[in-house]
Parts: sequence; structure tokens; C-alpha cells
Amino acid sequence: MDLFDYDAELRLHQAHFFAAAKVGRGDRVLDIGCGTGQTTREAARAAVDGSALGVDISEVMLDRARRISADEGPSNVGFELADAQVHPFAPAAFDLCISRFGVMFFADPLAAFTNIARAIRPGGRLAWLVWQGHDRNEWATVFSDVLAASIATPGRGPFSLADPVASESLLVAAGFTDIHFTEIDEPVYYGPDSASAYDNLLRLTGFTAFLAAREPVKAEQACARLRAVLTDHETETGVYFDSRSWLISARCP
Repeated sequence: MDLFDYDAELRLHQAHFFAAAKVGRGDRVLDIGCGTGQTTREAARAAVDGSALGVDISEVMLDRARRISADEGPSNVGFELADAQVHPFAPAAFDLCISRFGVMFFADPLAAFTNIARAIRPGGRLAWLVWQGHDRNEWATVFSDVLAASIATPGRGPFSLADPVASESLLVAAGFTDIHFTEIDEPVYYGPDSASAYDNLLRLTGFTAFLAAREPVKAEQACARLRAVLTDHETETGVYFDSRSWLISARCP
């Protein structure tokens, strides 16, 4: 595989996510930050009389999403290159907005959430997965230690919606109501064994950029630490690290 397999990494979160999303047969679904489209396709299969549109800012990911969907279906799925913060979605065009770890990176989250709210019909819903704090996620704290560098991106990064109080305020200001946060405590998966997990992690842009910026000796030391920690986390069913996320649900009034 030429891209890191996020679908495999997050497979234990997926069941919780779609149980909360409750995609209906006739729903028109918007998937924010859809990546290679697994969540969009799953939503489309549930919305047999509706549709699902996945949007992302990565053309590489979207190309792969389109290829997979052309081969596997379903036929009621589509993908579009779009920044959901500013994209001119048709007003009230969707019944449900979903996102699996795709809404934490907006430069202006209030503007983004307001724009998304306009695209959801009155009474429509959202179901989003976001990470809890850096210190609540073993994959983040361990890899920070391994690399001897922080991966807690300042500002709008993977943990930017970790505070439920602040995130609820943003959603209220954007026009949402009936906002709830449900804790998901499931590990993330990196591969069937430590060698596969190591290869998978080296496909991540953050890791490769970090290693490229280091002197060869320092880079090899970091790689050795990474191999060791992956071996320590290897189980009979694969390599796992603890993680915690919030499943956010809300409604447009």
C-alpha cells in the first residue's frame, strides 16, 4: 500500500461512529475530510435511497477514493475537492454531516462550522469523531517520546477540539443545538506485527519529514527507538496503542 492505511488504524472506532450516525435509507450525507472514502462509501450503502458526498482537500486521497468506488461501488457516492470552511455548499442540501477525525484542522473553525451548518437542513444532524487531548492518547505521547519531539500540533491540529466546553461553544455559535459528547475508548491499530507497523508509520508525512531533517545518526537512533516501542506493543492480533476520542453529536434547529 502506498498510503498509510487510516481505515485499518481506526477500524475499532468505526463501529461506534456509525452506530451514532444512524444513517437513514433516504439520507443525503456529507462526509467532511473523507480521505480515501471508506466512511463515505459506508454511509452511501446505508443511505440506499439517498446519497453520500465526500469532500477533502487532498486530490491524492480523492483519486484513490474514486478508483475504489468505481471498482466496488456503491453508485450513490461522489467525491469533491473542497475546503469545507469556504466551499459554497447548496443551502440545506444535506440531512446528515459525518466526519471521522476530519474537522480539527480548519484555520477558522467557527467559520467552517457555520458554513457546514448552512449546508444541513433544519432538523438535520451531525456525527463527528475528534481526538481527546494529547495526554489522553498513548499513540501521541509515545511517539513524541520516541522522536524526542512534540507531535502536538500547535493551534488547529489533531487535538484542537479536545476540550468539550470550548468545542460546544463553537458549535453553539455556529448554530447547532442538542450537542452531546460521548467518550470512545478504543485502541488504534498499526499493523499485524511490529515490522509491518514500522513500514506503515514511515508512510506518514510527519515521520518522514522528521527523519529527513535529522542527521543520519540521529535519524537512525529515532528509528531504533520506534522499532523497540512497536515491538513492546505487539500482541497476538497486531500492534495497538491506547487512544481516546470524542463522538460529537448535534442537530440543526
